[in-house]
Amino acid sequence: MRNTSMTFPSRLTMRTVVRNVAPPVALALGLWAASAFGRIPVPGTVVPITLQTFVLMVGALLLPTRQATAGVACYLAMGAVGLPVFSGGGSTAALLGPSAGFLLGFLPAAAVTAALRHAVDGAVAPRSSASSRPADAPRQAAMRGVRRTAGYLAAAVLGCIVVSYLCGFVVQAAVLHLPLGAVAVPGLAFLPGDLAKAVAATLMVAAVRR
Repeated sequence: MRNTSMTFPSRLTMRTVVRNVAPPVALALGLWAASAFGRIPVPGTVVPITLQTFVLMVGALLLPTRQATAGVACYLAMGAVGLPVFSGGGSTAALLGPSAGFLLGFLPAAAVTAALRHAVDGAVAPRSSASSRPADAPRQAAMRGVRRTAGYLAAAVLGCIVVSYLCGFVVQAAVLHLPLGAVAVPGLAFLPGDLAKAVAATLMVAAVRR
């Protein structure tokens, strides 16, 4: 009898492979592209402004926690093996320099943001209620949209700004042998731009996930 069984597990189809692998790879490539798309020096700090934080926010708000962290891990691994994926064409040395904390901080930042976004989705999910009236459905949907958008913004700020800054400033102070305040105060010059990125990323993702 001819054996018609597949050599791969039945669930390991091309579709599932693409669905699980493509998003993290796309995030890694997006971070690489953002690092190459110009860099703006900030006086008083060795870390330039790039679009990486925006790409990280979008990826972490769109993807499940596992895929978001896998994408960042892939990006960091590319740099660790010598590919010039970091800002200014940097690679391995960047993971040992003053900006190392910001790069390595992408990992917990993505994890925290994605986890908070998942919690927000669960909190604002529609729930059936015997007392709800069909006429109230549009208003309730609008309120869920407002709460979802606000929750996404909080997730982006807490994960991709607070966590990222904390990791970046601590490592930068240690590498440069400076007090934490000496690197944190100039580094706050990034805050207005990062808040604007958080708003833009939130509105984009909220529109996609509507």
